[in-house]
Amino acid sequence: MLSILFVFAMVIAACNKNDQLIIKPADDPFLRAADMSFLPQLRESGIVVYNRQGQPEDMLQTLKNAGVNAIRLRLWNNPTEDYAGMEEVKILSQEIKSKGMKVWLTLHYSDTWADPGTQLKPALWQNISFDALKDSVYAFTQLAVEQIQPDIIQIGNEINNGFLWPEGSKSNIVHFRALLERGIAAVRESDTAVRIMLHYAGHEDAPAFFEQLKLLDFDQIGLSYYALWHGKDLNALQASMQELSAKYAKDILIAETAYPFTFGWNDWTNNIIGSQDQILAEYPASEQGQLDFLVKLRALVDSVSTGKGFCYWGSEWVAFRGPQATNGSSWENQALWDFTNKALPVMEAFEKTLYD
Repeated sequence: MLSILFVFAMVIAACNKNDQLIIKPADDPFLRAADMSFLPQLRESGIVVYNRQGQPEDMLQTLKNAGVNAIRLRLWNNPTEDYAGMEEVKILSQEIKSKGMKVWLTLHYSDTWADPGTQLKPALWQNISFDALKDSVYAFTQLAVEQIQPDIIQIGNEINNGFLWPEGSKSNIVHFRALLERGIAAVRESDTAVRIMLHYAGHEDAPAFFEQLKLLDFDQIGLSYYALWHGKDLNALQASMQELSAKYAKDILIAETAYPFTFGWNDWTNNIIGSQDQILAEYPASEQGQLDFLVKLRALVDSVSTGKGFCYWGSEWVAFRGPQATNGSSWENQALWDFTNKALPVMEAFEKTLYD
């Protein structure tokens, strides 16, 4: 039975003008990342995108030229559509590595989206014993490491409330930790160079969350920060990151963030962000506001002694299905490309040497 399951498992202070932002050492360990998980769908649509000079250019190349040094990709177990599966992510990761960028892999351990409110087990893992579930987590994680060879791997996505519900719910902390342990063991026993991240959405309760997991063998703490969901006090965010760094001596990264360059829209899909009360008062929904926000966030991470980088989520999620689409992008006003598909000034925030 277990052999079958194994097979299933495998199917800152603000910067003033002219102040140079502190940059990490020459080996460039500070990650300036972008999540590009929708990229295969955009390419398939045939949409043409442009760099800052208005010239047609592939998105990965534009990001590389801007200073992005890592690309984050999500992996689903057995997706119902032909996206975010093992083969697609493997091919895209090889392309990313060929451009000299790191691969940051997010294992959702689900056939679809996983986040604090939804952590559904893969269909093939339903109705199996807890021991078999642990074996399946190990086998799938091992396969992902061997096939994709990531530089960073997340054991779960935004696991505030656990993952692989109901067995892995945080309310059952013993089982939650046991499942994380099997995923971590699979990485360590496959490739000791891979950095292991645990990812929490928000920051206010993050120190208490990681206190329950401090004995696990992981390297990095990833936090999501969106003003809409995680508060509008950047000083509080900085204080939380500093507390986490001091208590656990782990790398600290902002694993997800984004910000609007407009409140407008470019298709008929309702956008997540559309009004001033959803964002920070000091950073308007404008091209300059989007850039200034990301520069500030980068500075906050860099001010933390173990701050190791940030990742912009939904970077590529423009309205690629057309202006009439009701199943298009709910994020096109937060992407890194504008409504004409031209790269935005926010690209400057990814420069290796950055001035405000």
